Amino acid sequence: MTSRNWYVIQCKAKESFRAAENLENQGFEVFHPFIQVEKVRQGKLKLIDEPLFPYYLFIHLSEVADNWRPIRSTRGVLKLVSFGHQPVRVADDLVEMLRERVAPQPEDYLKAGDRVLIEEGPFKGLNAIFQTKKGEERVILLLDLLQKQQRLEVPVKAIRPL
Repeated sequence: MTSRNWYVIQCKAKESFRAAENLENQGFEVFHPFIQVEKVRQGKLKLIDEPLFPYYLFIHLSEVADNWRPIRSTRGVLKLVSFGHQPVRVADDLVEMLRERVAPQPEDYLKAGDRVLIEEGPFKGLNAIFQTKKGEERVILLLDLLQKQQRLEVPVKAIRPL
């Protein structure tokens, strides 16, 4: 079995998602870390996917078994990052650490009845019970206030599981 290494690809401006998709369609293993950011679009607050490293993504290649030629002509790709004429290798540990850091959002793995901690807003530091998602950006929690369970709607990014 041939050894595979991670390399860095520089993408054209605002085309890293396109480059990642086209490379994957060609059978390459690609890691394109992104985060979700709340932004106002058309007067509404929306979660937008933004690359963690604008203009860059990682590709897993073998120096022997893989055909590197199609990479350069892939839509969205500018070049394989190199020093001199040698492509830059990235440590496997770094890529694995990045994969862990950009793990799924809480609403992807929470289920009704799970306990959460509110980390932002006026109820910061209080424990609540996850009830359901409300759209893409918000969740509904049950919070014990005034000796009664109150329904509370908060942004997804404001909670974390306990």
